Amino acid sequence: MRKKYNPITFVKYILPFLLIILTAPQTFAAKAADLVTDGQPVNLNQEKFHNLFRELTTKHHFSKSELDKIFQGVQINKKVLELMDKPWEAKPYHQYAPLFLNKKRIIAGREMLKKHKKILDRIEKEIGVDREIIIAIWGIETRYGANQGSYNVLRTLTTLFAAYPRRSQFFGKELKEFLLLCKENEIDPKTINGSYAGAFGQTQFIPSSFRAYALSFDGDAKRDVWNSVPDILASIAHYLKKHKWTLNSPLYWDLGNELRDKLLVKAYHEGWRGRVDWQNVHDRQAPGIPPSPGNRQLSIVGLKMHGGSDEIRYFAGYPNFQAVTHWNHSNRYAMAAAQLAEAISHEPGK
Repeated sequence: MRKKYNPITFVKYILPFLLIILTAPQTFAAKAADLVTDGQPVNLNQEKFHNLFRELTTKHHFSKSELDKIFQGVQINKKVLELMDKPWEAKPYHQYAPLFLNKKRIIAGREMLKKHKKILDRIEKEIGVDREIIIAIWGIETRYGANQGSYNVLRTLTTLFAAYPRRSQFFGKELKEFLLLCKENEIDPKTINGSYAGAFGQTQFIPSSFRAYALSFDGDAKRDVWNSVPDILASIAHYLKKHKWTLNSPLYWDLGNELRDKLLVKAYHEGWRGRVDWQNVHDRQAPGIPPSPGNRQLSIVGLKMHGGSDEIRYFAGYPNFQAVTHWNHSNRYAMAAAQLAEAISHEPGK
């Protein structure tokens, strides 16, 4: 005889068990820092390190003694693990934006536009990316080179590969890319500092981005994102161009406090990768919206622009906005970069 379904039994016994299973990955990731001690030697006997070292020796011509020297004495940095679970990009926009949209950074950005005019002229002509967004990203990433990060990149990436399960595979790839770029450019891996996520230089490229997008723009063969301003600015531009930046085209358009079409709502909930046809936005939401280059699709962004309110302001993100979200997947970051670019392009009194 079949037993009847008992909702009390489900709620009391089965539901809690299901919740444990569903939330386990997040729980383990959040406790990653609790499983290690700051300063403890990295366990290089894990199978994933053996696989990495095997690939580096067989495919990329590293010697065992070379790898032993690189990783000798590398220790866990617990602070890196803690910071990975507290990103600034998770804060509401009205708290996030003032980090970058402030008087000091705007004034410095205007000075950089003037100081590096000749380089930026060349970049716009040869690469095809607007100068203001290049300067804005430079300003956000390192305050125009003033702060390139204080975390040793080798230690950071090794820590994240060894002890951050949620993204261990990603950081293992970046650790490999980092060692390759150091070998290619004759750099001692132990000498480079950067962010708590392994980004470095005035561009704050992660290693794979450096190898894919960094340019030499100063006449030599060396791609120097630490000290060469032409290389730094051209490398930022090259990244954006490769992600389909269009010169002299808009970044975003204000859509108001309510989305009036289900396709726009769907695109919004899909996050930075969500897309909707420009025609749909024009017909259902914003008849005055300017055309999109090549009639390409738009993203839908929602941000809490003001403190003390849960009200969301919606925006259409053009392909240029989307290019910035490839640089950093946060819509908050892309909007801050767009608004900083606007601010530094506007000369007071003009």
